[in-house]
Amino acid sequence: MKHFFYLFFLCFYTLGYGQDLKVSGKISDENNQPIAFTNIVLYKLSSEGISVTKGVSSNEDGLFQFDELSSGKYRITASYIGYKTVDQQFDLDKSINLSLVLIEENQNLDEVLIVANKPTLKKEVDRLIFNVANTSLSEGSMLDVLRSTPGVLILGDVISVKNSSPTVYINDRKVQLSATELNQLLSNSSANSIQKIEVITNPPAKYDADSGVVLNIVMSKNLVTGYRGTVFGNYTQGVFPRYNAGLSQFYKTQKININLNYNYNHSKINRDNDEEINYLDNNTVSERWITDINRNTTSKTHNANLNFDYFINDNNTLSLSSTILYLPYFDYLTKGETNVDDLQGPDDYRFNAINYSQDDKYNIGTDLDYTLKFKNGAKLLLNTHFTKYDYNRKQHVNSDYFFPNNTSNFSTAFNTKNNQTTDILTSQLDFDLPTSDTSNLSFGAKFSMVNTTSDITQFDINQTTGEQTLNTANTNAFNYDESIIAGYLSYNKSWETWSFSGGLRAEYTDLEGQSPMTNLNNTQDYLELFPTLNLSWQAFDNTSLYTNYKRVIERPNYQDLNPFNFFLNDNTIVTGNPNLQPSFTNHFVVGSEINQRFTVEAYYKDISNQINELPLQDNDNNVLIYSPTNIGSTTEFGFDFITYFDMLDNWSVYFVTSFYNIEDEAMFNNQLIKTDQWSNYSVLSNDFSFLKDNSLTANFTLTYVGKNQQGFQIVDTRLVSDLSFSKKVFKKKGTISLAFADLFNQQDFAVRSKYANQNSRNFTNLDNRYVKLGFSYKFGNTTLETNERTKELKERERLED
Repeated sequence: MKHFFYLFFLCFYTLGYGQDLKVSGKISDENNQPIAFTNIVLYKLSSEGISVTKGVSSNEDGLFQFDELSSGKYRITASYIGYKTVDQQFDLDKSINLSLVLIEENQNLDEVLIVANKPTLKKEVDRLIFNVANTSLSEGSMLDVLRSTPGVLILGDVISVKNSSPTVYINDRKVQLSATELNQLLSNSSANSIQKIEVITNPPAKYDADSGVVLNIVMSKNLVTGYRGTVFGNYTQGVFPRYNAGLSQFYKTQKININLNYNYNHSKINRDNDEEINYLDNNTVSERWITDINRNTTSKTHNANLNFDYFINDNNTLSLSSTILYLPYFDYLTKGETNVDDLQGPDDYRFNAINYSQDDKYNIGTDLDYTLKFKNGAKLLLNTHFTKYDYNRKQHVNSDYFFPNNTSNFSTAFNTKNNQTTDILTSQLDFDLPTSDTSNLSFGAKFSMVNTTSDITQFDINQTTGEQTLNTANTNAFNYDESIIAGYLSYNKSWETWSFSGGLRAEYTDLEGQSPMTNLNNTQDYLELFPTLNLSWQAFDNTSLYTNYKRVIERPNYQDLNPFNFFLNDNTIVTGNPNLQPSFTNHFVVGSEINQRFTVEAYYKDISNQINELPLQDNDNNVLIYSPTNIGSTTEFGFDFITYFDMLDNWSVYFVTSFYNIEDEAMFNNQLIKTDQWSNYSVLSNDFSFLKDNSLTANFTLTYVGKNQQGFQIVDTRLVSDLSFSKKVFKKKGTISLAFADLFNQQDFAVRSKYANQNSRNFTNLDNRYVKLGFSYKFGNTTLETNERTKELKERERLED
C-alpha cells in the first residue's frame, strides 16, 4: 500500500496539463473580499450564434479557471444570490486573468444590505442542491433548514430521506453523534452561515461505504479578518414548554481562525401510545392486550464546539477541533395501563406499570487535521480522530396487578444499572490530483478501531421487605471490538457534452463480540468492494440525461449487537441481536433534467439482509420483544418528479413527488412471508417575501407521507404542515422568528404488524405540534463567516443512547 501512495505522489509531478489558452480570474465584492460559490458561465460567440462552453463555481478564495480553450470571441457571466450579475465580452488570443467585481443588489446610506432571497434548487447527476443563503430559512436552526429541504423528512429524532437514514456532514465532514445527539446539535445550532444543503444520493468513493445517502451542510467562508459573535434564544410551547439559548464567537487573523460555540437546551417532551397485541393460539386470537402508554422525557443538555485553524503558509494548514456533548440530567418516565381480555367475557385482569430511568452521559470527540496544497491544484489531507463516550443509566420498574373487580392481586418491582464506555480511534488520508483541466483523480485510505465495554445488573425487589436480590438471568456484560481498513480510488472526466465519474472503495472489517457470562463469542471478518458510477449526457441545450449506480453497506450499530434485555415492564423487552449481519444495497438510477427546472427519475434498489427493529410477539409466553432483525430480501423501485418555479416575484414554489413500491421477503417459522406496498411521498413548499426591503419572509410547507411498508409493518398516512415567519430588525442585525408546526394535527400515525403469527397495532402521538418563538442578534464584524465544521466519522454515528 505504501508503494501505491508513493507512485501517485511521483506521478503528480510528471503529468502535463491542458491546452494553451486559459481564462482564469477572481470574484470579489466592492470591498475586495472574495465571493465563494459564484456561478460563472463562459459562452463562445460565432457567426452561427452563441453557445455555452463551460460553467464553473468559484472556490473558497473566489478563484475560477476555464481551460482547453480555442481563440475567438467569448462572453462571461458571473452571478451570486444578492448581487447584480456581471456580463462582459472579450476576444481571446492568449491566456488572460480577469478580476470580476459583484455589486450588491440593495444599498442604503449607512451600510450595504443583503436582500433576502428565495431558496433555489439545482439537480446534479448524483445530488440535489438546495441553496438557502440569505433566505428566511437561514435565520432558523440547522434542523429547520433540513426540515425544509426537499426529500428530507424529520419525525421526532429520526431524519430520513424517503426510506433511507442519511449521514449528516458539515463541509464534507461527518457529524459525529448518535441520532438523538445529532438532533440536539442541529436544533440548537444557528443556520445563518449555511450556503446550501446537498442531498447526495450517490456519494463518491471517498465517503464511507455505509454512507448510503449524505446530507452535506455547506457553510459560507471568506477572508475578512476580525471578530464577530451571535447570541440566540428560542422558546417552544408544545405539550410542555422547552427552551434553548446559545452563543457563537469567531475570531480571525491572517494566521489563525478560532470558532467557539456553546448552547444549552432544557426540554420536556411528551409521547402517547395506544398499543394492541393479539396473542394467537393456532392462528386464533386467544388473548387481547390493550395498553395506554404515556412517556415524558426531561433533559438538560450542554453542547460545545471548538475549531482552531493555524495557517502555516498559503499551502499548509493545521487544524484542531473538538465537539463536546454533556448530558447531566435525563429523566425518562413511562406510565402504562394494560387490560387483558380472553375474549370470553369481561377482562381477565389488568396491570399498571411505571418505568422511571435516569441517565447521564458525555461524548467528546477531537480531531487533528493537516492540509497541504500543491501549486498544480493537488491537495493532501490527513486526519486523526479520537472519541471518548461514557453512558450510565439507572432504572426502576414497578408493576401492580389487579383482579377484574379492581382489587389488588400482587406487585413486582426491580432495579437495573447499565453502563457503557466506547473509545474510537481513526486515521485517514485523502489525496486529490488534477490530471488535466477536465479530469481529476482522487485516492485515499482510512483505518478505524472501536472498543466498547458495557454491563447490566438487575436486582429484583421483595415488595414486602424491600430487599433486593441479584437476578443472574438478567445480569450480563458485553465487550465489542471492531477494526476497519479501507482504501478508495475515484476518477472524473468531462467532455463537451458528456461527463463521467466513477470509483471503487474496498473495506475490510474484523469484529468480535463477547458476553463472558453467557459464553457468547461472535466473530465476523469480511472484505467487500463498493463501486460507484455516474454518467451524464447533455443531449440538447435544455435537456440532460444521466444514470448512476452504487453499492453500499449498513453495519449494525453497537447497541443492536448487545444481547442485554431491557425490560420496559414485565412483558415488554427491548434487546439486541448479536447475530445480526450487515446489509448490502445495490442502487440504480436513470433520469433527465429539462430546462434546469424539471427533473424526472426512475430508480431500483435491491437490498439483502435489511436491518429493521420489529416487534416480535411470543404467543406462548405472552411477551412482546423489540429486537433488530435481518430481513431476507427487500426490493424497492419508484419514480420521482421535482420542479421549482416562481409564481410571482415574491412567491416561489417547489414541488417533489415520488411513487414507489417496497416488497419484503423472508422466512418466519419455516414459512415464506412476502408482502409489498405502493406508497407516495410529496412535498409542496411556498416561500414568500414582504415589505419593500424584503425584511419579512414566510414559508408554508406541506409534506404528505402515504401509507407505506417498513419491514413487514404498515405505517399509516401522515401529513406534516409547517408555517414560519422571520423578520429582520435593528438594521438587520437582529432576527425575530415565529414558527407553527403540525398546523392540521395530522402527524400522528399507526403501525400495524400482521403476518405469520404476528398481530399487533401501535398508535403514536408525538409531541410535534408546537409554537416556537426565537430571537438572534449578530454583533462585531457581521460580514465575517465562520470556520465552523464538524469532522467526518461514521463510527461515532453508530453510538446509541
